[in-house]
Parts: sequence; C-alpha cells; structure tokens
Amino acid sequence: MNSPELQHKVFLLLLAVVTIAFIWILLPYYGAIFWGTALAILFAPLYRRLVANLNHRRNLAAVITLLLSLVIVIFPLSVITASLLRQGAALYERIRSGELNFGLYFQQVIDALPDWIVTLLDRFGITSIATLQERLTSGAMQGSQLVAKQAVYIGQNTFDFLIGFGLMLYLLFFLLRDGSVLAVRIKHAIPLSVEQKRNLFGKFTTVIRATVKGNIVVAGTQGVLGGLMFWFLGIQGALLWGTLMAFLSLLPAIGAAIIWAPVAIYFLVTGAIWQGVALILFGVFVIGLVDNILRPILVGKDTQMPDYVVLISTLGGIAMFGLNGFVIGPVIAALFIAAWDLFSSEDEMPKS
Repeated sequence: MNSPELQHKVFLLLLAVVTIAFIWILLPYYGAIFWGTALAILFAPLYRRLVANLNHRRNLAAVITLLLSLVIVIFPLSVITASLLRQGAALYERIRSGELNFGLYFQQVIDALPDWIVTLLDRFGITSIATLQERLTSGAMQGSQLVAKQAVYIGQNTFDFLIGFGLMLYLLFFLLRDGSVLAVRIKHAIPLSVEQKRNLFGKFTTVIRATVKGNIVVAGTQGVLGGLMFWFLGIQGALLWGTLMAFLSLLPAIGAAIIWAPVAIYFLVTGAIWQGVALILFGVFVIGLVDNILRPILVGKDTQMPDYVVLISTLGGIAMFGLNGFVIGPVIAALFIAAWDLFSSEDEMPKS
C-alpha cells in the first residue's frame, strides 16, 4: 500500500501545499521582495566588480553596493515621490475649490476653433461641451484625489512603509552577497534541461535589467525634460506633469505626448503661439528622440519585445499589481514568449 509511487505523489502534494503557503505568507510584502530582487539583479555586475577589487570581501562589497543603490536610486526617488504627493494634494485642493477649472480651459479651446471644426465635432457627437467639461474636471479631480489619498495613506501607514523599506534593503544585501549561490540552487531544483534553464534565467535577468535600467532611465529623462520645459513655460505643477510624462513614457507609441500635446494645442488656439510652437518642437525633437537614442544603447535591440506586447503587458501589470506592474507585466510577458519559443524549438526537433 505504501508504494514508492504513492510516496512520491504525497511528497509532491506536500511540496505544493507548503510552497503555496509560503507564497501566501510573503504576499503582504511582495513589493519589497520584488524590488529587492530587481535591484539585486541590476546592481549584481557592480557587486561582482567590487568583490574582485576588495580581495573577495563579499560583506564589504555588498554594503558598498547597497549604499550606492541608496544614493543612486532610492533616495532620489523618495524625494521626488514626496514632492509629487505634495503637488498632487495641492492640485486636488485647487480643482476642488474651483481655482483650477479644466472645463473652462476646454471651453476656451472650443471658442477659439473655427465654426466649421465645431460643426464637424457636432456631427461626430462631440457636441455636449458641458458634458465634456464635467468629464475633464471629474477626471482631473479623480487623478489628483488619488495622489492626495496616497499621501494620506503613506502618512497613516508609516510603520508598514518603513517595515517594507527595511525588508527590501535587508533582502537586497543578502541577495547581493548570496544571490549567485541561491540562483544555482534554484536552477538545480527546477526540473528542466540545462539549456532550457539557461535560456529562461537569462531572459528573466535580461528583461529585469532592461526594464529597470533602460526603460526607467528613458522615462525619467523624458519626464525631466518635459517638466523643465513646463517650468520654463510657466505651467504650474511642473514636477507633477513631468512625473506623469515619465510614467506615460513607459507606454510605447503614445507616451509623454498624452500630456504635452494637449497643452501645446491649448497654447496655439488661445493665442500663445510661440509657447505652443516651442512645446511642439521640444516634444517632437527632444522628448520624442530620447527614446530612439537612449533605449537602444541602454536596452539593446536583442532584448526588445514588440511595442504592442510591451504596451498591453505594462497596462495589464499596472492594473493587477499597481505601480510595481510596470516591471512585473513586461517580465511575465518576456518569460511567456521565451517559454513558448523553447516549446516551439523542442517541438521542431527531430524525434529519435
């Protein structure tokens, strides 16, 4: 009755149960765990170089790498996030008080348009100016209210935030120091061929580095440039709009133009011609070209996925995992493509 086959099935069931239970326990801090892993992958080459230069003192190399990651990535992002939350809360108050009225701006654009364009809009059903004004104001209220709520949420949950932040740093240190050993153990435990494991792990690390290093640098550069241009043109909330441009720059094809293009149109139709022309030229020839210049250098053409896959996986990842999803989504999509490529190549191999 107690056959080896039964023992094997019971062991697999036990393995599945304890694995699911372990994942369930980690879920409250999945964001800290994910970013600790992502930063460890990103800074692993620097850590290995420091180990070689410090006579293989791995603890010291891990501490230095951790401090550098704080200076390069975490502290600047924390400062920007705090400023962004303040500006978002202030914007919400201005919209709620009526000081800032997006519907009024839209009405000014409509009033400046020629009659034949207004008639054409009427034929397409875009006639209810009042309805569109209400939707614009409501959308702006919801977006700024979300940012304001996040500021309140972080303030009320400072203890949880600090625990997650500390957990991320703690995990980052040990993944830097022991990550190579852990990776070998994981590879050994996965029941796949050596070639399959090499391809999947290679794809995973490549996409993590490409997304975090390449896409974030590109998006950050576009956001900084757009924010500086908005500040130069005297547009209030330049940091907030620059951050939104950086965030939207993660989406191929549309990107930062979702923010700067309507502002440029508003400038043109309300008589601010030089501001509108300057913003369009800057958006097309500076912000737009950053992606074409920096992304191939930082990411590399061989790691690129089709734009539509990146777009869908990024949006889906954000919908499922929040802000963490802009990395998690493309990583899952890349592993999906890699796994099916491996399956196709296995299926095409001649059977002996």
